[in-house]
Formats: sequence, C-alpha cells, structure tokens
Amino acid sequence: MTDLQASLMAIGGTIVVGVISYNKWQEYKAKKTVQRAFASEHDDVLMHPGANGDTEPAQRQEPSLMQGPTAAAQADVDVGTDSPPAATAVDVPVRAPQKELPVDELIDCAIALELEAPVRGEKILPTLQTLRHVGNKPVHFIGQREDGNWESVAHGNLYYGLFAGVQLANRSSALNEIEYSELITRLRQIADDIDAELDVPDMGAVMASARSLHQFVAEYDAQLSVNVQAKGEPWAINTLLTALERQGFDLRPDGRLVMPDGDGGILFSLSTNVSLAVETTSRLTLLLDVPRVAPAHDGFGAMTACARMLAARLDGVVVDDGNQPLTDAALTEIADQVTAFYTQMEESNIPAGSVRATRLFS
Repeated sequence: MTDLQASLMAIGGTIVVGVISYNKWQEYKAKKTVQRAFASEHDDVLMHPGANGDTEPAQRQEPSLMQGPTAAAQADVDVGTDSPPAATAVDVPVRAPQKELPVDELIDCAIALELEAPVRGEKILPTLQTLRHVGNKPVHFIGQREDGNWESVAHGNLYYGLFAGVQLANRSSALNEIEYSELITRLRQIADDIDAELDVPDMGAVMASARSLHQFVAEYDAQLSVNVQAKGEPWAINTLLTALERQGFDLRPDGRLVMPDGDGGILFSLSTNVSLAVETTSRLTLLLDVPRVAPAHDGFGAMTACARMLAARLDGVVVDDGNQPLTDAALTEIADQVTAFYTQMEESNIPAGSVRATRLFS
C-alpha cells in the first residue's frame, strides 16, 4: 500500500466518523430539547383555556370552519323541530319511542312491528340480533313494557310492542334504496319468525328524509386545527410521545394521540405528521372535531391552550395551516364562530357532543 492510498483511507475514515458523530449529535440535541421542554415545574395551561400565551404579530391566513353551516330549516325536511321525519310516522296502537333510546325519531327511520301477543325478550333476542346493520347504517330494536315505557329489548322483560330503527345518515352517506330494501326484506323475515306484522314506511319518504339529514351532516361537518411549528431543531419523536402522554394525552392502539374529555369522549387529537418510522418532527397538529364535542367542554379553548403550552415548552410557534402565526385576536374570532356554530346545532335539536351528534358524525 502506498503512502497516498494510506492517506486517502485515513481521510475517508475520518469523514465517515465525522458524519456518524454529527448525526448522533443532532439526535441527542433533538432528544434533549424535548426533555428540557417538559422538565420544568411551572404550571400547565393544558386544560385552562383562559391562560395567556405569547404570539408573534404577522400577516396570517386564518383557519375557518371547513364547512360553513347553513340554517337547518333550509333543508327539505326541517331537522330543527321536534317532529320526526315523515318516514318515521307510523300509525300503530303503541306509544312513540323516547328520544334517548337507541331508536331516535329524529335520526332513525322507525318501523313498527305489531305483535300478535306479548313476547319475552329472551325469546326474540336471538332473532333480532341477526340484524345489526344494513350497509354501514346501524339497526336497533326497542320494546314497550307493560308499564308503557320503552327500552332496548333485554332478557327477562315482557314486551307488548316493538320498533326497529335504522339510522338515516352518517358522515359517509345517506341511507339508500338498496340498503332500505335489504332492511325491509330482513325485517319481514324477523316479523314472520316472532309472529308480528310489519308496518313499512313509504320508500320515497324515507329516502327524502335520509338525503335531507345527510345534507345537514355535510353542512355541519366541521373540523378545526392549529399547528405548533418548531423554530429551530426538530423534536425527537420517542421522547416527545412519552412527554405528551405525561401531559394527559392517550396513545390509542391505532397510533392516534387524543386528549380525553373526562366523560369518556375525546376532546381533541394530536398528530406528529410523520410515520412511526421517522425519528424527528418539526410540526405538531391539534385537531378538534367540532360537532362531536359538547360546548361545555370548550374544546377549542382547551386545544388552543394546549398548543400555546407546547409552543412555549418546545420553542415553537402556533401557526395556521398556511404556516402563518395565529394571533390572540384571530383565535378569539374563531372561538366566536365556534360558539355560533354550537348555537345553530342546538337550535336544530342536534346539540354538539350529544348522542345524536356523535351517531350522525361518525
């Protein structure tokens, strides 16, 4: 080996070692940045929307509700009244289903099964449980007890009347003719098996109600996001995830990070915007599913407070989707829009965060 070859090999080795050392140093800095950010002892503002956070004044692109709601009264079927859709109006000698039951007169097509004689729940449940969905629309059954009250059909009770209910719409689609035809065919078989008479609503009326309700869902299907952008070095994912879990986030089996609302629901979610195989990220996105969060939880206030806290601790800045800093004035304006949005949903008898809303916006 000549002196030149030996020198070149030495230089090459030095370069390789230098590159490896630099990468390790960058990884170490990213990890230490996150550790230092979450190691402080000052109070968290995570769940205190009223807390103040510094933002930088700049030209901005304000986020807005993804779908601007319109008055529900403009729909073909008014979802802003207590009257059920035309398709659910059936003339049977039993009381109407109660709203908090799984068959809801406002969002379900309720179909009466008139029993020839009272039946026990344990006798008919195996038959009823053969029908749970048509397409992606859930089907439920309720029964009328001797005292006149309605409940989900259960073992041990005697029932004098039954209703089947299929959800008219969800985020993906309205109930369609094929699904409705399948429902009626299968309900006829169930009626034969349990000695009942089926009272079938007109398909045209059911389809009109389904389309109207799906239009409402489309108009009120709003999601809001804010982002935290790193000012300097990216953050180490593994250390960041551990720190976020300590701050109250739940890491779900599907990989989502969510902030619980304290009542079994989700307040908002967080995305690192990278796959699990990537070691660092420079951007976090917090997302609020507006119609699924009750106003009492102040999801938008909690989400923006969390974003400010993360920005302060991680040396980042709160920005919109156009990467422009969000000022306090901009966030206040959006909060006012959210309040108006919630008022409109309340007036439509589908309050945000209610059972009705979570069923429809699924």
